[in-house]
Amino acid sequence: MQDSISVSSDPAVRYLLRIGDLCLIHAQRLGEWCGHAPILEEDIALGNLALDLIGAARGVLTLAGRRGGQSFDEDQLAFLRDERDYLNATLVELPRGDFACTTLRNLMVATFLELLWLRLQDSSDAELAAIASKALKEARYHRRHAAGWLERLGLGTAESRRRVEAALQLLWPYAVELFTDDAVDDAAAEAALGPRCSELRAPWHEAMDSALAAADLAAPAQRAFVSRGRQGVHSEHMGHLLTDLQYLQRAYPGGAW
Repeated sequence: MQDSISVSSDPAVRYLLRIGDLCLIHAQRLGEWCGHAPILEEDIALGNLALDLIGAARGVLTLAGRRGGQSFDEDQLAFLRDERDYLNATLVELPRGDFACTTLRNLMVATFLELLWLRLQDSSDAELAAIASKALKEARYHRRHAAGWLERLGLGTAESRRRVEAALQLLWPYAVELFTDDAVDDAAAEAALGPRCSELRAPWHEAMDSALAAADLAAPAQRAFVSRGRQGVHSEHMGHLLTDLQYLQRAYPGGAW
């Protein structure tokens, strides 16, 4: 069994890992829809969204692997870290759920990534800025795709509306973590690597309120709840997800197709 790698605690590395891991783990959940979506077209669409996110994750993880005195490639960072070394927001590691849950989560994450990539185009790191420029176009499409489906579900049948309202109650509390700053965000902002996540809160809520209103929905009242995936403190679901994600590389070290 392949041993785990030890990852640098450099703030710039952790900032990049938070972005790369958000894309990677969200892609893993979207990929679980392959063969299970409600219609064939959406089955293909969700797979393509996942591939876009994996492409973004590869770029950012490659960049993170060269920071902080490290020399890891994107595969090592994707497959050979322990759970506590993944820094994705908890929102994306929650179980796949039904189609309404996936639609809402995709909208929440795509809206966040669109705002983040927009700001990262001005990063002091030219490579990160280039990654952001490409990923921004994809995030815009992801957001529009998810918003269209949310509207169809919210204004559809009583059952589709019930499901999307249940998804709102389940997922909305996890949004707080996306905008909670710490020393990593401060260091990134001071170095002009990227923005503090709190700077994206207001435009994110504005965009989400607009999308929810189009579906005749409203955001639930915020509860006293804080998740801490971006600090490496994960839910009970993360370990099961990593078992699937890491199995081949752990079981067959260095294996190639």
